[in-house]
Amino acid sequence: MRNLITTSLMAAAVCAAAATGAGAATTLIYGEAGPNRGVRAEGTQWLVDEVEKLTNGELVIDVNWGGALFSEKAAVQSLRDGVADMGSVIGVYFPQDMIAYGLADLPIPNPDPWVGMKAIDRIMRTNPAVTKNLADQNLVYVGTYTTSAVQVGCKGKSIKTLDDLKGLKVRGVGAYGKVFNDLGATPVDMSVYEAYQGLETGLIDCTQTYPYLVKALKFDEVFDSYTVLDWGQIGALGILMNKDSFDALSPEEQQALMTAGEGLADEFGRILGAANEESVQILKDENKEINTISDADREKLIAAGEPYVQEWITRADAAGLDGQAMVDEYKALVVEYTRERDEKGYPWAPKG
Repeated sequence: MRNLITTSLMAAAVCAAAATGAGAATTLIYGEAGPNRGVRAEGTQWLVDEVEKLTNGELVIDVNWGGALFSEKAAVQSLRDGVADMGSVIGVYFPQDMIAYGLADLPIPNPDPWVGMKAIDRIMRTNPAVTKNLADQNLVYVGTYTTSAVQVGCKGKSIKTLDDLKGLKVRGVGAYGKVFNDLGATPVDMSVYEAYQGLETGLIDCTQTYPYLVKALKFDEVFDSYTVLDWGQIGALGILMNKDSFDALSPEEQQALMTAGEGLADEFGRILGAANEESVQILKDENKEINTISDADREKLIAAGEPYVQEWITRADAAGLDGQAMVDEYKALVVEYTRERDEKGYPWAPKG
């Protein structure tokens, strides 16, 4: 096994991971490019607290917020090299390294955040080829987040049908942005954090967005209309760990970390569901125009996204994965967890 951690970092890791003496705790360093606020920060803090609880305080996670250790675009290499023991990774920035995880970013029909997280979490956790792909990069998968369903917000424009996309300047990401372009929109490359100013200044007419961001980024101040696509989601957003650091933990610590990581999908589903509802209500309270595309238009979106699903399958096959089998499994798991939700309700919903 390759050990990519530098000498100085290795010394620090040994001090943290091999603590001695009664009551001494093992400390893992976590790198997070985002701030210590918002729904993802709340989910991360839940994981930190859950791991500490499951290990009776013997395993502690020290989160370094705001890109103090590395930026979002340097996360994978930094984790491989041991800059941190674990951290958050946004898969769209690493299309080849995170090829397996990129399955969750494909325009496959599934608007429910919890269903999507449970489906991709199962695959990332149980597929031997995925585990090997990550291990070859000195990485271990821990748990997942999601941005939730891809929707569109506009200033001065309104999207009621897909024909309304033609000629609009639209900020999009991944396959979703490519489909908007295929349907006649003019693509504009900017981050979602730049979209507020882009809308305000007219650089863009519309932006790909996610419900909870309306409140988080104050998009209600610039959105004149909001269109519900209920198409797919950006789900390759989660927690990875340096494999050397993971292997240095005791079996009990490893199990606690993985148990908390698996539970993250349920907890983040609860957090995100509440945040999404609150954001949409803000738009309603401000009498913003809210549109929902027709079922026929949604079928057109699905068909338009299919070439990008096939493109991913080809790249996954080239990386030693079985792309078609993974897509089929993901779709089957979406059906399975949708049925579980419909029959039992969400895990956090009151029973009885």
